Order: sequence, then structure tokens, then C-alpha cells
Amino acid sequence: MTTVEGTRLTQADVDEIAATASRLQANIQRVIVGNEGVVRLALVALLCEGHILLEDVPGTGKTTLARSIARSLGCSFRRIQFTPDLMPADITGINYYDQKQGDFVFREGPLIAQVVLSDEINRATPRTQAALLEAMEERQLTVEGVTTKLPRPFLVIATQNPVELEGTFPLPEAQLDRFLLRLKLGYPAEDAEDEILARMESSNPLDELGPVIDADELLRLIAALRTLHVDPDVRRYAVRIVRATREDPAFELGASPRASLALFRAARALAAINGRDYVLPDDVKQMAVYVLPHRLILSTQARLRGRDVDELLGDVLARVPVPIER
Repeated sequence: MTTVEGTRLTQADVDEIAATASRLQANIQRVIVGNEGVVRLALVALLCEGHILLEDVPGTGKTTLARSIARSLGCSFRRIQFTPDLMPADITGINYYDQKQGDFVFREGPLIAQVVLSDEINRATPRTQAALLEAMEERQLTVEGVTTKLPRPFLVIATQNPVELEGTFPLPEAQLDRFLLRLKLGYPAEDAEDEILARMESSNPLDELGPVIDADELLRLIAALRTLHVDPDVRRYAVRIVRATREDPAFELGASPRASLALFRAARALAAINGRDYVLPDDVKQMAVYVLPHRLILSTQARLRGRDVDELLGDVLARVPVPIER
């Protein structure tokens, strides 16, 4: 990686990012059958150092995908199984009195890792969910007035079941806004499901999965991506899409400026993964359907009419003019 801060990303640098993403995807798909698009979107989040919310019914491979990503990165990994009795201190860590040392010692919680799998995040109480907010946005933890920086890269991959309501606590808007992408795996096709059975017949390929890149290399790619060129018209296109959600009466709550930044970064990462050193309006449009829906709240009238967020966002994307090359 030859790019230095303050210079524009070269095509050679982009080729390296695309090649690394290709290696990561091939490694992850040694375990994950099908869902190439979802894996590719997860790589977009990695290059943005953004968090991922995997939302689907049980048994579709959400946890397996998260573990495959973690093993492919060669980063420290911790899994937190969220339950209603989980307390904030259980994930952040606590200060306890060590009689041998005669002083208080901080015992790290599982949140202090580079890749954190938050399994069934909507089973935890709002108080425990709130403990993630500072970590996800500021990449630090404050326990009893003492702030601890989290290791980088820091990535939260959370899973939740959208159909089971008993014993769950829906994520608040502030929490959802911290996730760069919300992804759904869906049920596999018949051939893909048969392939899953064949792969799992004698052993689990996840047990043999090794890292493709390490943390330092990923951080270099993340830093280099910040210099990828974005035409001002394309950047303004992303802003206009987000602002259109705020002005549309079908949405009670439109997307925030954090959403604009997330859309901008995601489009830039997608362009690099596709081997381009520039961003197209299509990159922005493609990423909008994964970056924005979980940040939007429908109005009462829209819900009564049976409209859904994806449909209404599609109307917004069709309405906002696409910039034309000058």
C-alpha cells in the first residue's frame, strides 16, 4: 500500500483493496454457501470500520457468517450471548478489589476485543443495550469514570430475530443508527441448501478456517480508502437522497447526518471493492437500500396504508435526480 495521507488513492492501491476483498470473500464462502451479495456487503462494512446488524429468522447462518468474518480477519474475537439478565458490567467489565495487590483492578469484559459478536442483541434490556452506544460510536468504554480505548479495528456484528417478540426488547433508534448496514441472509436456494448438507456431512469447515489478513493490514486499507476520489456532484447526490427522507411526509423520522456520512463511506468502499478509484452514482444508490432503511421511521398514515420502508425508500431514490457526467 503506497498511499500516504493527503494524497489521492491510485489505481494500484485500489487493485490491492479489491484483491484483498476477493481473498476475504473466497475464504468466508468456504463456510457460507451462496449469499455472495451479503458477504460482499459485509466486506464494505469492514472497509468502513462500520458495524453490521444481521436480522433474520433462526438457522439462516447469521452467527456462522459473523464467526467466519472474525476468523478471516485474524483479529481478537469475543462472543456475547445477550439474555434478559445480562447486566452492563457483564459486557464492559468491572473494577474489583484484589486482596493480593491491595488495590482495585479492572477486569475486562468481552466488549474489549476487535470483533465482537452480539448474539440475539434484542434479548438484552435497554440498559445493557445502551452500554454498547459509547463503544460503537466513540470506540471507547467508560467504567466508573475511567475511560478505556478499544482496540482497532473495532467491529460489532449483532444478530437479532425479527419474528420472535416474547422476551425481546426492540433496539431504540439511537442504537440502530450506530449500525452501518442492516443485512438479511434469507433462506438458501435448493442447490445451495444441498451444498450446505454436503459440506457439513463429515466436518465443519469453520473449524479449519484461517485468517486472510491481520488487523494492521486492515487498518492500512481503511486509512487508504479515505483518499478515494468522490466527485462533488456524486457526494451531493448522497446528501440529497438523505435529505429527501426528511422532507417526505411518509417518514415520521428521516435519516440523520450520520446516515449521510455512512452512505458516503459505504459507496466509496463499494467502488474500491469493484476495482474503481472513483465513485459512481450507482454505488450511492446501491448502498442506500442497506444503509438507510433501519434509520427511518414511517408515519402513522404510511403504516395504515400498508406501506413499508423499503418501498417508500425506493420512491425516494426514483425521485431524486441522478447527477450526469459533465
